[in-house]
Amino acid sequence: MTKPFAITLDPGSSLANHTGSWRTLRPEYLDRLPPCNHACPAGENIQGWLFHAESGDYEAAWRSLVQNNPLPAVMGRVCYHPCETSCNRTHLDSAVGINSVERFLGDEALKRGWKLDAPAKATGKKVLVVGAGPSGLSAAYHLARFGHKVTIHEAGPLAGGMMRFGIPKYRLPRDVLDGEVKRILDLGVTLELNRKVDDVMESMKAGGFDAVFLAVGAHIAKRAYIPAGEAAKILDAVQVLRGMEGEEKPLLGRRVVVYGGGNTAIDVARTAKRLGADRGDDRLPPHAREDAGARLRGAGGAGRGHPHQVALDDQAGGRGLDHRREDGTRRQGRAAAHGQDGDA
Repeated sequence: MTKPFAITLDPGSSLANHTGSWRTLRPEYLDRLPPCNHACPAGENIQGWLFHAESGDYEAAWRSLVQNNPLPAVMGRVCYHPCETSCNRTHLDSAVGINSVERFLGDEALKRGWKLDAPAKATGKKVLVVGAGPSGLSAAYHLARFGHKVTIHEAGPLAGGMMRFGIPKYRLPRDVLDGEVKRILDLGVTLELNRKVDDVMESMKAGGFDAVFLAVGAHIAKRAYIPAGEAAKILDAVQVLRGMEGEEKPLLGRRVVVYGGGNTAIDVARTAKRLGADRGDDRLPPHAREDAGARLRGAGGAGRGHPHQVALDDQAGGRGLDHRREDGTRRQGRAAAHGQDGDA
């Protein structure tokens, strides 16, 4: 039998042939996460469920996906998909459309009525979850799968948290959100709305809970200091988007300036356009896809810079905006009736 050349070398020939210490070292197998999995903030096994989706078994792909993330239809619409940025395929042509496949699987599950697997055997433990936003719902889902009895106390009138009150309906239809929330509740999770928790320890004692998970959310917007005095009314993005869920929509006026550089700023600009504003300007560029969608609907951008102050314009008989560009130059003109801090 003919042996490979390296094996036929004498034990001492390694040094003579400058082949290194190949006789004493061996390769070590390292099990590392794929770059897409590693970049996913939800910890999904993207490589795993994409395999099933590529094979055409969409239900198996969905079941693999919801092992980690119970809200695929929501995430498929609102996630900024860092997995695609890290995708190895970008070095060849373009990233795999992970976010689009996730949305498809989430919608397919709602359309076909796929149910989550039954929880494990009951443990007899009771857990209180404070807040029915994405964190609280996810915690309730995973705790229920372990067999714990879960009760959610939500201070608001509806479940969803910032998914409902911070994301416009055109980006996240409420029937999609409600469908995925209901699927979690069908696992035996109890949801109590308009139930504010003032004293955590007292609530635990009263309900006989063994543990509590706090998911109170982040409903307070970041604020930018812009001197305005009595010249203008400045709202933050959270106020505007939350107001869209009520019966009385926010009154923004005909001209709106949005100060902010993220997708929230674009959400407010597009919302203002839908409320009848002639023009909604954002001051910094967000993700390209969001920016293109805004411009398509008439909410344009005004370039990089920041408002220096808002003051009464005596000559124009209205309000004036003193805008500082990145190069330090100033731009003055008629301002919006309402300014928005879009960096929420």
